[in-house]
Amino acid sequence: MFHDAGHDVIGADFESHGVPVSGRFSRALRRFYALPKPTEKDGSAYYIHDLLQIVRRERVQIWVSCSGVASAVEDGQAKENLERRTDCIAIQFDVASTTTLHEKHTFIQHTRSLGLPAPETHNVTSRAAVHKVLNATPSGGTRARKQYIMKSVGVDDALRGNMTLLPRRTTSKTYQHVSNIPISCSKPWVLQQYIHGKEYCTHALVVNGHVKAFVACPSAELLMHYEALPPTSALSRSMLRFTQEFAARSPGQMTGHLSFDFLVDESATEKGLEMVLQPIECNPRAHTAVVLFNDLGPEMAAAYLSALDPMAHTNDSSEPQSSDAEAEHDSILAPTCPAKYYWLGHDIVTLLFLPLLSILQGKMGIGTYMYGLQQLATHVLFWKDGTFEAWDPLPWWWLNHIYWPGVFLASVLGDEKWSRVNVSTGKVFGC
Repeated sequence: MFHDAGHDVIGADFESHGVPVSGRFSRALRRFYALPKPTEKDGSAYYIHDLLQIVRRERVQIWVSCSGVASAVEDGQAKENLERRTDCIAIQFDVASTTTLHEKHTFIQHTRSLGLPAPETHNVTSRAAVHKVLNATPSGGTRARKQYIMKSVGVDDALRGNMTLLPRRTTSKTYQHVSNIPISCSKPWVLQQYIHGKEYCTHALVVNGHVKAFVACPSAELLMHYEALPPTSALSRSMLRFTQEFAARSPGQMTGHLSFDFLVDESATEKGLEMVLQPIECNPRAHTAVVLFNDLGPEMAAAYLSALDPMAHTNDSSEPQSSDAEAEHDSILAPTCPAKYYWLGHDIVTLLFLPLLSILQGKMGIGTYMYGLQQLATHVLFWKDGTFEAWDPLPWWWLNHIYWPGVFLASVLGDEKWSRVNVSTGKVFGC
């Protein structure tokens, strides 16, 4: 988007396993730098040092952070260093805000402190604490018994996909499940109320407490297909309003990427079906849903560059201005008729090869397989690959033919076990 608007773009990324990332080959970049990844032993010192050197050498005016899950807080540290020691403006929250939003339980506490709705969430550090919460839920009468999902506070790829509802049907099964969870004071978990409803995710660019760009789309536990909700839909407008109020009520003038995961809690009332938005998680970093802004490159670049406006830093955004709310809503950048996005590498494996293997093993019928092939054909013919650009095809080719084979080979040679990958982000989930 910056390249489309005529700006010089410098790229920088981690290159795990020594495999060059596809982004370094993009024609949109004037130069690319490989960055040292923060480690437990060395912390983020080398990473921040190299980032600082790049900003000074290239005279960078604005740094757009694209944090991964494991480096969000380190990017908060980098933001504070860059803005303190250079004139560069960072599209990244500070350490305190990033830490609060990144952790599930502190995000929920912060949301409630702002007067916004949030599901019941408990931070638990022992199995006894888990059972105390579960045993406190009503088991009879007219009220339905609450159910919960346990989520690791830290990054735990092996247990990330476990969505077991608690309590289970019997007490013994509940105790058996909880006993298998590695929980302690050093490895806390959250017990979050289960909300039965459809899941959505959002991506927003926030500059000095004001939402500049926003999109919402249906979500999934591992989201690889992106279809934007119409910005005029009631759901999209509700999620936008929540994002605006969250940014405006939070302390300081937030500047960064703000993404939420929502569940829509549906309940029948005398007036009909009532839908309540429940935020379950926050990602204080760029969301892959940003791909839905691909057709608005120059407009998105202008939205980012508004952070360089000195007047923007003097605006008080501590409370939303009701008189200007409608005007601000209309000025927010949103994709009105975006393409639908998929990743060919992911679809070939999940809709072609794995189902074919299931057929050979007798685990899938031919009808289900043909439906998957129909989906694949629809995506190839009518959707858009999230990496491919006709004017810049090399990153797509490198991602599918060099990067992923290289990562898989490195995993085999390093005896690193994994369960799945996210083709769009380069994330490998260990097990």
